[in-house]
Amino acid sequence: MLDIGWPELLVVTVVLIVVVGPKDLPRMLRTFGRTTSKVRSMAGDFRKQFDEALKEAELDDVKDLVDTARSLNPKNAIRRELSSLDKIGRKMETDLKGAANAKDSSKAAKPASDQVEPAAPVKGAGSGDDDTPAPESTAPIASPEGAGAAGKAKPKTAEESQS
Repeated sequence: MLDIGWPELLVVTVVLIVVVGPKDLPRMLRTFGRTTSKVRSMAGDFRKQFDEALKEAELDDVKDLVDTARSLNPKNAIRRELSSLDKIGRKMETDLKGAANAKDSSKAAKPASDQVEPAAPVKGAGSGDDDTPAPESTAPIASPEGAGAAGKAKPKTAEESQS
């Protein structure tokens, strides 16, 4: 710090004795020691306050970082995204219901003349009203077991169906 060796200390001591005198020298050295200790304690206090201020600043930064991390709750972000999807789903549902209602109302609004009535059976087509036999069917009759059994069934003729 201060490069003071033994020769420099000897010179300072001789100058102090000559300037201050041997009578006042002990009181002056006591005062110098007290002043030095006060300066050291003030420097220590300054250093402590400076260190505390740095710690508080770091703690404030850490606290801000923690608060930011808490505000980044992924649950809230997921809820936000799902709420927008929920809104889209509800809109689609209401649109579909509206389209279905419009279709039903358009069916009900059709006049009765557009509706098809079943036709009356034609006489002489094997209905049993006259003696004309029904035409023979060449297509196999579907069985209740399904389409695979259709090849096994024999077609019925008009004579078999009457008996």
